[in-house]
Amino acid sequence: MEETSTIILIGSSLLIASILTSVVALRFGTPLLLIFLGVGLAAGQDGIGGIWFNDAPGTFLIGSVALAVILFESGFDTRIQSYRTAAWPALTLATFGVAITTGVIGVAAHVLLALPWIEALLIGAVVSSTDAAAVFLLLRVGGITIRDRVRSTLEIESGSNDPMAILLTIVLVEAAHMGHFDPAHAALEFLWEMGGGILGGLVGGVLLVTLINGAKLESGLNLVVSLAIALFVFAGTAALGGSGFLAAYVAGLVAGNVHLQGSQNLRRFHSGLTWLSQIVMFVMLGLLATPSDFRAIAIPAGTLAFLLILVARPLAVWLCLLPFRFTANETTFVGWVGLRGAVSMLLALVPILGELPNGQIIFNTAFIVVIVSLLVQGWTIGPMARWLRLIVPPRTGPVERVELELPGDIGHELVAYTVHPKSAVARGQPLPRWARPSLVVRDERVVPLHKARPIRSGDRVYMFMAPSRLPLLDKLMGGTRPLDQSDREFYGDLVLSPDATVEQIAEMYGLPLALQNASRTLRALFHHEFPKGFELGDRVRMGSVELIVRDLDEDGEITSVGLDLDPPTPNQTRLPLLLRPGQIRERIETWWGRTAFRRWQERQRRGRS
Repeated sequence: MEETSTIILIGSSLLIASILTSVVALRFGTPLLLIFLGVGLAAGQDGIGGIWFNDAPGTFLIGSVALAVILFESGFDTRIQSYRTAAWPALTLATFGVAITTGVIGVAAHVLLALPWIEALLIGAVVSSTDAAAVFLLLRVGGITIRDRVRSTLEIESGSNDPMAILLTIVLVEAAHMGHFDPAHAALEFLWEMGGGILGGLVGGVLLVTLINGAKLESGLNLVVSLAIALFVFAGTAALGGSGFLAAYVAGLVAGNVHLQGSQNLRRFHSGLTWLSQIVMFVMLGLLATPSDFRAIAIPAGTLAFLLILVARPLAVWLCLLPFRFTANETTFVGWVGLRGAVSMLLALVPILGELPNGQIIFNTAFIVVIVSLLVQGWTIGPMARWLRLIVPPRTGPVERVELELPGDIGHELVAYTVHPKSAVARGQPLPRWARPSLVVRDERVVPLHKARPIRSGDRVYMFMAPSRLPLLDKLMGGTRPLDQSDREFYGDLVLSPDATVEQIAEMYGLPLALQNASRTLRALFHHEFPKGFELGDRVRMGSVELIVRDLDEDGEITSVGLDLDPPTPNQTRLPLLLRPGQIRERIETWWGRTAFRRWQERQRRGRS
């Protein structure tokens, strides 16, 4: 009995220490996952706590459950609209990108650690996938506002690249035991895992929605049901040979993109569970590690970490995103946000559980790589986004809004706004007909509706509203913010009507005109240039200026177009190495001189002939 109480006391103390330390760390911009890992290391056998913990199977079990919970919540919070423009680049990174990273790091590990080829490639596979917990935490909680396509690509990739890494890890462990690698077997395993994961997730998501909406359970039971089905889908799919992690993510994606009774309570519940899962997983992994064993491999492992950050990940991202319309700066950012985390450390336990001779070396190497990744990349994502000029300026000022979901399927919410002093409503703009207040609280007193007009600054306004109307109300109730240089750089200097024709704009501003586009409206021009969909900030070049998607309505149609009179030139690209091949050739020609470059090409052709 005393032993049980002691274990509970230690576990709860570590949990409290992680939370309190994270509050302090946030003031310094420290990556929270690094803090949780540090708490585990400090409490471990080489730290001040001196806790001896060596249960690799238990850590793998608890870590897998925690990761399944994190992936379900990440899918639950991902809008299906993100897949319109980000699905193919993200899935390319999740498959080919993982394979390329595995190969590059595998070659480096063979040289630096003198491991056999299969075990060297195993290190590459273990650290090949980005970590969903780290990426979602830093992008969503870190307050980094970047373009939807870039953000969606990173989030979808981190949620879907685990199956490829897990597959490669398991296949390579089997190959290490058998002494050879079978590509055909690996391909079949991959198809089975991916197909099984997607199918299991779809079935699980539909089952969850049907049960919660149909059974009409007590609201507290809905929370339990969602967790139980998420774990059931994960374990059931894995037992049948599919990817349980992918199934958990897909189940969350399905449930989060349809009407689900009590969805707001479910989001809050799973958000809390995700925090708990991240803390438990990283603290346990910190306890399991033995930092005194890192000394023997610190230099080669650190070198591998920097090769991963500066060579392998950027190369994989550049090759995978070449077919898609990403700018060099966006490609650079995607390459930089390749954080490694708990997934890599969990996969590094597989060689230990598989009793490979160098299993501990693989785990220690992966641990060092994760620490370097969180230190270098986790601390610099915000500054990197600003340096690459990818921060999206906010369209509205501060908004203070509280939402309360109503029971049943009425499709409305009870929302409460505190009217901002600099809002349009506080300056006298009337509310639209569809936004009639149900209650107004002024100076801590309820004011009759006929006496509440006009709405004043500081009023607490309650109304029943469809969720689709909330962005419009945010603009009316929230504070306005003055335009600054970042707004003009992102949205343009002038505002144009999307119904204006290209010919009209060309005549008005003296721009070159392509005859095939002359009769097109600006809206039609963007549809032509971006047939797979566009988003805020997408640009089309017209001579010396650029047209920009400035505003979109609820259906994704353009409502205004920006005109940038002094757009960035190609020379303002931050990292020329990640340009497209044609752009790289133009840079070389400019730098070398067109005449000298062509003369060199001619000599090369003569030499080959």
